[in-house]
Amino acid sequence: MLHKLGICGIRPLGLLYINSFGSFFKSYNIMSRFPLALIFIFLVFSPPLGLGADNKPSPNPNVKASHRAFFVFGDSLVDNGNNNYLATSARADSPPYGIDYPTHRPTGRFSNGLNLPDAIGELIGLDPVLPFLDPALTGQKLLNGANFASAGIGILNDTGVQFVNIIRMPNQLDDFGTYKLRLADLVGTEKAKKLVNDALFLITCGGNDFVNNYFLIPNSIRSIQYKLPDYVPFIISEYEKHLTRLYNLGARKVLVTGTGPLGCVPASLARHSKQGECAADLQQAAGLFNPQLVKMVSSLNKKIGTNIFTTVETNLVNLNFINNPKAFGNLYFYFYICFPCALVMRFEFLARIMGLCLV
Repeated sequence: MLHKLGICGIRPLGLLYINSFGSFFKSYNIMSRFPLALIFIFLVFSPPLGLGADNKPSPNPNVKASHRAFFVFGDSLVDNGNNNYLATSARADSPPYGIDYPTHRPTGRFSNGLNLPDAIGELIGLDPVLPFLDPALTGQKLLNGANFASAGIGILNDTGVQFVNIIRMPNQLDDFGTYKLRLADLVGTEKAKKLVNDALFLITCGGNDFVNNYFLIPNSIRSIQYKLPDYVPFIISEYEKHLTRLYNLGARKVLVTGTGPLGCVPASLARHSKQGECAADLQQAAGLFNPQLVKMVSSLNKKIGTNIFTTVETNLVNLNFINNPKAFGNLYFYFYICFPCALVMRFEFLARIMGLCLV
């Protein structure tokens, strides 16, 4: 069965060309710096998850995990429905979201179809990981992991204030602590710890700190407080605190994504471009952020003494799609990665008329 994949969010990332998972994975495999290839490395060179017998009795010995768990943190690019349970304007619960999802209905994903966590889950043989706020996340489903992401958030707590009620990163990490307690009640403390230590983690944030904070309005508070070259080290230092806390909570295999070409995406072009050129200030922001993120992650790994965190170069990936689409096969759909991104490119005029892809 062929599904179309959309990767998008309130914070726009770029442009994705795709026709099916088969073409998607095939085309990605030819790229030298591709996120999903890193996942293969994680999985090939680390042992499979096994929650075998231990010296302590499990609260429920009939509950067993047969595969690796998966945990997701971040913003709208990876949110799969948490914001549906919140009183917030950052929601993806109405059309055209979900038009290419298997049910053809909105799911809370800020996408026309599946998103990156879904693709990773299928790749490693998982059932879809449920949002943490989903009441169905109980029992055996806890063993798959959980998605804690919330659209609109950033590294900083003051990012996305216009969306009011969203789950900011410190709160996502608090929720993960709550999840661990629920998991321990289900399988016992030692097995819960092993499941978390062996799990794959994905964290995606940072773009909103520019799009929905620093550059949100002229003379924003943060832009008055910091020049851009000073602002980036500040948010990088705050990001390190989140990653350190995630490690302290038990994460041992973590994919950390950078931000895409923020100035080249449809929302930025609609706001800032007169002749199709990318927005220089947002491009500068991405150009400053990504190298410093890589440097920070490398330094953090050295502090810890092992490679816990792996950075994913999403900026180059997205630019490769934009600048060299023919390299990815016979693809016939052009999906915007924007808010909302469920519009095929040839309907760009509808986005402008309806005010879509402009937040």
